[in-house]
Amino acid sequence: MNQDVVIVGGGPAGLSAALTLGRSLKKVLLCDGGIPRNAAAAEMHNFVTRDGTPPREFRRIAREQLAAYESVTLRDGLVVDVVREGEFLRVTMDDGASHLTRRVLLTVGVVDVMPDIPGARELWGHSIAQCPYCHGFEVRGLPWGVVATSAPLAEHALLLTGWTDDLVVFSEGVELPPDILDRLSRARVRVEPRRIRRLLGEKMLEAIELEDGHQVARRMLFLRPAQRPAPLVERLGLALDEHGVVRVDAQQQSSMPGVSVAGDASTMMQAAIASASAGTLAAAFLNLGLTVEAAGRRASVP
Repeated sequence: MNQDVVIVGGGPAGLSAALTLGRSLKKVLLCDGGIPRNAAAAEMHNFVTRDGTPPREFRRIAREQLAAYESVTLRDGLVVDVVREGEFLRVTMDDGASHLTRRVLLTVGVVDVMPDIPGARELWGHSIAQCPYCHGFEVRGLPWGVVATSAPLAEHALLLTGWTDDLVVFSEGVELPPDILDRLSRARVRVEPRRIRRLLGEKMLEAIELEDGHQVARRMLFLRPAQRPAPLVERLGLALDEHGVVRVDAQQQSSMPGVSVAGDASTMMQAAIASASAGTLAAAFLNLGLTVEAAGRRASVP
């Protein structure tokens, strides 16, 4: 059976899009690779009615609600390719199965490239994070650190003073501009220029060991890992913007006709609730286009 939309990715953006399209009576196949970007986090936050919900529980609830919509099908597995085939797009799965669809919506997120600091990967999602709105409240008032290797990142550190008055900026040997250093000093933020050797702590951060062996006691570390596009985005050669995320128009349409992108893959505002909103927006525009097209096909029949 041909689909109206194949959604690639089963996180907040994809699930929200499936709900909108299901309620619009569109035939939808949602393909879920099964590993959410926030899998390391014990809880998701800043999502009204789901604050504190484990990511996997959020997905379970969403899937349960989608079961009420007969036109929506959920399938576990990775999509590895999308190619144009006449008026349709052929979506190929990692097991060799393929599906024809009129539209594709990618909600595949991005790939976080963790810094080569021993302990960073193990503590990521627990006491290392990138978003204070998602992870700051529970550790408010504790000793924090932030890795800031550029002026914009160091300026971002000022935002963190809203949650703690004990903040250290780790500049990793980078010389920050004098005006930024002055602003940090006036905000009582200490700058540590020595490089980080490793992070200490088993399940929670206890201290940051510097290149000379000195240890700085910290309970939370914020850093912004490098990001690269998801493998499918790279394979399709979708145009990227200056931030390295997929360039989309106001309707979430990418540079590849028929392929829309929503969620973390197409924005720097990377939060679960923002992804859900983007998924809903993309789905509404997809439904509009598909409905108008279908009306045109009916009108052309004698």
